[in-house]
Amino acid sequence: MNSLASVEMEAIAPRLTTYPIVETFHSLQGEGTWTGVSAFFIRLAGCDVHCPWCDQKESWTSKGYGQQSVKMLAEAAKATNPAIVVITGGEPLMHDLFPLTNGLQALGLLVHLETSGAYALSGEFDWITFSPKPFKVPHKTIYTQVNELKVVIANQQDLHWAEEQAKKVAPQTIKYLQPEWNSPQSQALIFNYIFHHPQWRMSLQTHKFLGVR
Repeated sequence: MNSLASVEMEAIAPRLTTYPIVETFHSLQGEGTWTGVSAFFIRLAGCDVHCPWCDQKESWTSKGYGQQSVKMLAEAAKATNPAIVVITGGEPLMHDLFPLTNGLQALGLLVHLETSGAYALSGEFDWITFSPKPFKVPHKTIYTQVNELKVVIANQQDLHWAEEQAKKVAPQTIKYLQPEWNSPQSQALIFNYIFHHPQWRMSLQTHKFLGVR
């Protein structure tokens, strides 16, 4: 292969990188700082965090899901003209995300990540939502990179976990407590906690209230 062909192949190869995809869809971001914004979601398959209350357990395995290339994903996202593209899972950091984020940003798209931080950070992002879980300790590379910290609260112990995680992120990081879905006890716990800890905000899954993806 001559040098020109080699350079061309190096340029093309990342766009041909594939990922196991559970689903892609265009909706509104339902949680956190960007709630209500037009978003194209890319849900990657694979997760070994295994939260007991997870509402996306179908994404835990990569088996049975088709592979899609960076080119396919980027073009599908661009076609919807979203304000942001959200890479989620599963646990997306189980995959090398540099080819995917580079491909999306090459088309002028803003790229967000939703992660538990269980693996080392890969990819270039415009916004990172960090939702650490006690079931799998986050990787140390994540803490200095996050824009918002979002901790799901099911019980009192989760509030202690949230405070431990808050100490490790930058002071300007936006901090959210999110109730476990369909748990009035969780909602009340957060409501009362924020009264006495004003550095926290409540995040609600508004897409579930609206009945949309």
